[in-house]
Amino acid sequence: MKISIFGLGYVGAVSLACLARDGHQVIGVDIDQTKLDLIKSGTTPVVEEGMVDLMAAVAAGGRVQVTTDVAEAVRASDISLICVGTPSASNGSQDQGAVLRLAKDLGRAIAAKAAGGAAPHVLVFRSTLVPGTVESTLVPIVEAESGLRDGEHFHACFQPEFLREGSSIRDYDKPPFTVVGANHDYPLERLRELFGHLPCKFLRTSVRSAEMMKYACNNFHALKITFANETARLCEALGVNPFEVMELVCQDTQLNISPAYLKPGFAFGGSCLPKDLRASTYLAKMHDVELPMLGGIMLSNRQHIDRAIAKVLETGCRKVGMLGLSFKTGTDDLRESPLVVLAEQLIGKGVQLSIYDPDVQLSRLLGANRRFIETQLPHIGDLLKPDLHAIIDEAEVLVVGVSSPAIFDALATRARPEQKVLDLVNLPGPGTLRAQVEGLCW
Repeated sequence: MKISIFGLGYVGAVSLACLARDGHQVIGVDIDQTKLDLIKSGTTPVVEEGMVDLMAAVAAGGRVQVTTDVAEAVRASDISLICVGTPSASNGSQDQGAVLRLAKDLGRAIAAKAAGGAAPHVLVFRSTLVPGTVESTLVPIVEAESGLRDGEHFHACFQPEFLREGSSIRDYDKPPFTVVGANHDYPLERLRELFGHLPCKFLRTSVRSAEMMKYACNNFHALKITFANETARLCEALGVNPFEVMELVCQDTQLNISPAYLKPGFAFGGSCLPKDLRASTYLAKMHDVELPMLGGIMLSNRQHIDRAIAKVLETGCRKVGMLGLSFKTGTDDLRESPLVVLAEQLIGKGVQLSIYDPDVQLSRLLGANRRFIETQLPHIGDLLKPDLHAIIDEAEVLVVGVSSPAIFDALATRARPEQKVLDLVNLPGPGTLRAQVEGLCW
């Protein structure tokens, strides 16, 4: 294929070398003439393992050209990969100056190319971009400059890159996955031709989800590094080997290194997570160790509960039915349940509350859980009702806090168009309900 690459930093230079190695004709574009001269002479413009030999080989093979001329590069290629930098501005915002200027040049270049009857050009944005940038900012610029329409005369899509400095060639050849945010099939198929041979999943998603997942991945990586480092600081204070601890943590691929817990939902609770977080942060204080990330988790968790409280109160309705009370689905454990906190706050605000939980029925509760309700939550125990249908029929607002098939079925058959439903569990098929469904963060 004929490919142009705009921006010859780490991502652009490595992509140029690897694509040329794989047999494609590649045109590198950059405003820095020094980079272009280096590539033309077979010298890598970035310090990266394996790039010295690879750049020399592809330059000698005749499949690499370089230019500063945007129009020339677009005219001589079918696909453009945009890899220009998007650094932080002084206030922390994203500096999009380079990509905005390039979008104008690309628009004019695409117009000139289309006038010659060429096939629709594909623009693949690979620079990390704030979600919404491609569709709301860059595409309108290209359309305005070209007089053409996205999806008809050209195609814009987003493909996040996952190249780590120091191992970028290996990461190019064996990525964790290939993700393409595209609104049409044409650019998707062109990119499948280009990258579909790689040994990983090829995933299609929306443009905005692709933009956002790049931030989510990098934030998660930063979180993991910080978690390991905070754990090490606490281990040092307690005389524990941090490498041994983290090695053991990583052996668990069922919960720790897995999709477990990585789904949006309601706040966490229960008998383990809150108390162990508090114990860890207390231990740190006792040994004069600062753990700001771990110390902020409980505050963030509480803000998730506050968001749910605010959404219920914003409805202005007074009759509220809560479907769920335990800290998670499938248990009768009420210890540190965020739904209990939600119920207590709503009661305090004067809401007429009724509660149904298939696993928390006073007539069936035994032992510690029954004593907990009778001694700690008698006011909530009085609000527990055994009749799910009656609660749905009487409520103006329903808060769904547990994933119960019986609850889902009852909502599907009895919820009314005027009722509001606050979804804390990501209801299956919420569009099938006659009620007005709103998710907590979705």
